[in-house]
Amino acid sequence: MRWTSPGPGIFRQVRVGRKGRPFRCYKLRTMFSGSPSVPTHEATASLITPAGQFLRRTKIDELPQLWNVLKGEM
Repeated sequence: MRWTSPGPGIFRQVRVGRKGRPFRCYKLRTMFSGSPSVPTHEATASLITPAGQFLRRTKIDELPQLWNVLKGEM
């Protein structure tokens, strides 16, 4: 997040959604800016911000994806 790492607080990534259509998936950023793009289960603890640990543990980082669900993309 912004208070523990510079950069945007929202992370976006292009993913394939319903009917094979690409869409932008939104999440709260939990890793330091400039970290390599790796799956969550492969991210080392040194890549995750202190606030990101809390967000991941409580699944709050997934909340922005609700917008994608409401739009029918996921």
